[in-house]
Amino acid sequence: MSESSETKIERWKGRMKNIASLLRRGLPFASGVFAALLVILLYHFVVVQPSQLSAEDVNASVASAMASATPPPAYSAQVYQIIQPSLVLIQTEEQHRDAESGFGLGSGVVVDSFGDILTSLHVIRGASRITVTFADGTESEAQIITEMPELDLAVIQALDTPLFVVPAVLGNPGAMRVGDEAFVVGNPFGLYSSMSSGVISGFDRVFRVPGSNVEIPGMIQFDAAANPGNSGGPLLNRYGHVIGIVTGLINPTEENFFVGIGFAVPINVAVGGMGSPPY
Repeated sequence: MSESSETKIERWKGRMKNIASLLRRGLPFASGVFAALLVILLYHFVVVQPSQLSAEDVNASVASAMASATPPPAYSAQVYQIIQPSLVLIQTEEQHRDAESGFGLGSGVVVDSFGDILTSLHVIRGASRITVTFADGTESEAQIITEMPELDLAVIQALDTPLFVVPAVLGNPGAMRVGDEAFVVGNPFGLYSSMSSGVISGFDRVFRVPGSNVEIPGMIQFDAAANPGNSGGPLLNRYGHVIGIVTGLINPTEENFFVGIGFAVPINVAVGGMGSPPY
């Protein structure tokens, strides 16, 4: 064998030794990579994969959440809670010449921190005794402070006003529109603190006070049920603000019950008539 052949063989052996050395040094790394790949494959095969949500599943979840949600209270319920502490039951007694007494019922609303009660004049006209009952149960005789016959309104005040009175929040009738919600709270037929709801039916109506020649212009027409005992009570908007004082109703028959047309004096006109600045 020639020297050159032996040299080539030695070189080849040296290269093989180098390759073997490199393989020995890279074996741990390759083993780690292989083990990691094996673990990943085992995880995907062994661990149960979660099922994908379908559109039906999403709709069912939304429907369940909506069904369990508590709906907000109706506007009417909020209005009642707001005005009820300011509502007043008015009872009247009238002495007749034959020594018999006549009794009447009506409603009123506290309109200021002094305990002044705004009501309809025809509710207390001719009464020899006026008794008011506040929302907290306090009962007291009352006296007339102001009469506004041109508006069929009056201001009365209890002789024994409760320590705490809650005046109603007065609203702006000018912000109302035909079709807006309207609520009436009062004491129809003596049914204390009853509520009815409807809409504003019109503005600038003229109402003739029964039994008199008084005509009141600029009235608010509404269709929330109002019956005897509601007179003098508040007409309210959806926020519980007083926008008028219920004055009367129209019935084409001689019966005194509601057929769908009621009238209220705008509250800005009412407070202007009682001496407070109109707004």
